[in-house]
Amino acid sequence: MGGGDRVSVLRTKPIKDVIAQGEVDGSDGQLGLKRRLGAVDLTGFGIGIVIGTGIFTLTGIEARDSAGPGVVISFAIAGVVALLAALCYAELASSVPTAGSAYTYAYATMGEIVAWIIGWDLLLEFALGAAVVARGWSGYLAELLDLPTRWFGEEGSTVNVGAIAIVLILGIVAIVGIRESARITNLLVLVKVAICVFVVVAGLFFVRAANLTPFIPPAEPAGSGDDGIKQPVTQALFGLEPSVFGFVGVLSAAAVVFFAYTGFEAVANLGEETRKPKRDLTLGLLGTLLISTVLYIGVSLVVVGMVPYTEIDRGAPIASAFESVGAGWAAVLVSIAAVAGLTSVILVDLVAMGRIGFAIARDGLIPPSIAKVHPRWGTPYRISAIMTVAVALLAGLLPLSALADLVSIGALCAFVLVSMAVPILRRRRPDLERPFRVPFSPVLPIVSALACFYLMLNLSVETWLRFLAWMLLGALIYFGYGYRRNRLARAS
Repeated sequence: MGGGDRVSVLRTKPIKDVIAQGEVDGSDGQLGLKRRLGAVDLTGFGIGIVIGTGIFTLTGIEARDSAGPGVVISFAIAGVVALLAALCYAELASSVPTAGSAYTYAYATMGEIVAWIIGWDLLLEFALGAAVVARGWSGYLAELLDLPTRWFGEEGSTVNVGAIAIVLILGIVAIVGIRESARITNLLVLVKVAICVFVVVAGLFFVRAANLTPFIPPAEPAGSGDDGIKQPVTQALFGLEPSVFGFVGVLSAAAVVFFAYTGFEAVANLGEETRKPKRDLTLGLLGTLLISTVLYIGVSLVVVGMVPYTEIDRGAPIASAFESVGAGWAAVLVSIAAVAGLTSVILVDLVAMGRIGFAIARDGLIPPSIAKVHPRWGTPYRISAIMTVAVALLAGLLPLSALADLVSIGALCAFVLVSMAVPILRRRRPDLERPFRVPFSPVLPIVSALACFYLMLNLSVETWLRFLAWMLLGALIYFGYGYRRNRLARAS
């Protein structure tokens, strides 16, 4: 259905309009962004958000609670699924370079209501991701500098001052300019990639074969607290007894550690700010996933090889692993890298949120006045400021660790829709220039969509219920405002 279909929630945005919007120069305050980024900047942004919470926290939690040494396989599975989705992103991003990534792709292929769902979904993913990581950053800083846990800790604090402060500071950086954000991110990426390589090389000297046996511990019944809405959807649907470890545990861990890979889509959100998007977006997306997956597998293998999985620390698995073998100096380096790593994650989350909100507001699904681009900084400063304040409040006031799985389910839902968009757009617009093409289409996009959906089913029933509640709130906003006030509706 075309853009002139007034009443249909499946009206689509013409590709020519999407491309035309991406060519608008935002220097005079119009609804366009300045092109200032290259392939190295995009890869830096991607690694900046991907290498963070997953490698510094989730390794220990999932190894100890779900997969044992098999968490290495979990990271590999999640990496392969993310790479499949990244291939689909690369085709769409190079063909239609624009802000909003998956939201805009859905608007051009599957219709307005699907676009709104995915845009609302992505706002949830990045907002919660930034807030959770900000609280983790505050805790690492408190441990490193011996700061009072009342204001910087997760337990016993009413207001987490550290989390609020870091979000507001990085929010200002994101608003002032994309080049400044890129420079800071690239510097932080160099620090934490260097530390990750150090962890792998130094940790190999302390790996013991006994700690890697059995590589996949035999399945065993889960604790009483893991039944009901706490168990994965797959176990609830088929009436299986809740269990951990075994290959089921490896798959459950893969669904959770997928959180660690979700940020790569932030690269696709920078399409309008890339100097050569048809080439550099593909390089940035695939480069991010390949480098991050190699680092994740290497670090997780070293950690489970240094310490028996039953003794891995849930909060700081890498640092505690080095402490357990008498290398306390290395633990300090890891803590410093964690602070740097989590800083870049928060910054890229905030940048991505601003671009998604900008794309939605520009289309009129939320008030377009908040999409104004600053004439000097070249960034969507109003929507970025609103998002920064919202994340700061979430990070400062709410213990969000229980909601971290929502980041995974939000990203996986987006990846399912992006994978489906590739064959749909090929059929509707076979004439569209595609600098990068997903091989073996439509088979590979279909495999990507099914793999992402299967990982979604390995998340808990509780996570699904919270996700559906957020989607219901989004539906109320869409039908209450965006359905009749967006640009396509007004044009018709």
